[in-house]
Amino acid sequence: MPTATLARDCASNAVDAFEHYNAEFRAITRRAPLRFEARDWHASQRDAVERIELYDRYVDRTVAALRLRLGADATDRLLWSAIKREFERLIEALPDAEFRKTFFNSLTRRFFGTVGVSPEIEFVAPDLDPLARVADYDFLNTYQNRGSLRLLLEEVLSDFRCKAPWRDFDRSIQNVAAEIERHCHAHADPGTVTRVEMIRPAFFQITRAYLVGRVVGDGWHVPLVIVLKNTERGMLVDAVMTRDSDVSVLFSFTRSYFHVDLERVGRALLFLKQLMPHKPVSELFTVLGRAKQGKTERYRELFRHLQTATDQFVPAPGERGLVMVVFTLPSFDVVFKLIRDRFPAQKNIVRQDVLTKYEFVFKHDRAGRLVDAQEFKRLRFSQRLFSPPLLAELLAEAADSVHEDGDDLIIDHCYIERRMTPLNIYVREAGADEAAQAVLDYGQAIRDLAHTNIFAGDLLLKNFGVTRNRRVIFYDYDELCLVTDCRFRELPAPASDEDEMRAETWYYVADNDVFPETFINFLGLDDSLRDVFLKAHGEVLTAHWWRSAQARLRADEVIEVLPYAAHRVSVASSA
Repeated sequence: MPTATLARDCASNAVDAFEHYNAEFRAITRRAPLRFEARDWHASQRDAVERIELYDRYVDRTVAALRLRLGADATDRLLWSAIKREFERLIEALPDAEFRKTFFNSLTRRFFGTVGVSPEIEFVAPDLDPLARVADYDFLNTYQNRGSLRLLLEEVLSDFRCKAPWRDFDRSIQNVAAEIERHCHAHADPGTVTRVEMIRPAFFQITRAYLVGRVVGDGWHVPLVIVLKNTERGMLVDAVMTRDSDVSVLFSFTRSYFHVDLERVGRALLFLKQLMPHKPVSELFTVLGRAKQGKTERYRELFRHLQTATDQFVPAPGERGLVMVVFTLPSFDVVFKLIRDRFPAQKNIVRQDVLTKYEFVFKHDRAGRLVDAQEFKRLRFSQRLFSPPLLAELLAEAADSVHEDGDDLIIDHCYIERRMTPLNIYVREAGADEAAQAVLDYGQAIRDLAHTNIFAGDLLLKNFGVTRNRRVIFYDYDELCLVTDCRFRELPAPASDEDEMRAETWYYVADNDVFPETFINFLGLDDSLRDVFLKAHGEVLTAHWWRSAQARLRADEVIEVLPYAAHRVSVASSA
């Protein structure tokens, strides 16, 4: 077969593969309203995992088909260069074309194990701007204020199509109006509200539906997110968000991805960026479920930044990790984590255990308390970008993941995460009130993780971070395990004075035994912060609390961990 014909056929096969992937992605996404109506939260959780696994399944299938088709020519770079040209021609007029280019890159990197970038056979990430050619797309519903905010909001809520009946429609309207008026009184004149703009499809995340948009006035606008809860007694408004900081927490890198059926993602993402100007585009793509595009965008953000950066990569602030080498570029808000070649004796794990736990977190409900780590392979950097101490540490202690190639450093495998302030540093440097609030949220983080069947294992403050919104997040996964896999025990009473005086443990401890009473001894809190923790969260130091959580999880109960205060509107308290 002539090379040109073969290239066209392979390019067409790759385009078709993405179209089938995208169709199945949207089909799974469109189940979300049905799950919400039926209050089938377990099915929502299964859908979330199925959709995450979809991309790699299609890449694997397409690679296998192309490998069979190409035979001995499967790694012919000239042929793949022709396939790339044909692929670009076929997708040129399609919406969200950059999604398709990312898919093509996933194919070629599987075939060639590309280190860094190979422009002749893949689309170069710095040029893959998914927002550069965003076409007009009618994705908004606009509601004009004709003199009554409540009538306007009645239109908004009436447009949400759901078979579940409203529990108290008038009260829900009143709650939304009251929250908008409260915010406007503080920041603008509520009488100047001219319209409300809402993204047409609703956003779904496990147990909640979110109507996302903004309130527009004379020369101003604020976000508007209306949270809907479907109870046994009917549907109601559970919360209203009008602050960009609250909306940013909702769209956080620590939460599960939304299920929202957007025909064209780029245009809607630009709108969301206006609501959350400080949120990186890469994170918005990711939280919309387009994790691979989010990863491509993060790569683009990083290398675009490196073109003008004058600083070097250095060890990240905080205590030295026993399992990971962690470094950062001070001028760029992420950290890089590489698995060390060897672990100390107290870490009873191997490299594969670490990989497995990061994969588990990627698919698990992160509940706002686990950082979303993106896995990268075969990155190429100039060695001059690394400070000498960091370069020496990487070559000495992460040689399985790092090697030199002339003047460059190749990182074969790493994770990239948003940078946070380690909690132990935060409480040491913050004022008394801020430190106390962080300790309170640290306790809540332990509870939230437990309610999603996660036991952090190592509860030391250094393994938690504080975000710019002052939320405490867990980011050290090497000892993470399921709550339901643990055996939570009270400390046995000593049988004799000799037992009580022994330095070593005098009673049998199995691998899965956990003694919550001992947690407080390892936290390193001063007396005042210790008292703050014990007063609010003392029960998490009891085996009884953990066994109660286990019982609920084993009974298959979905325990809600919400991205907002549950009492944001008064009706929620009677749900």
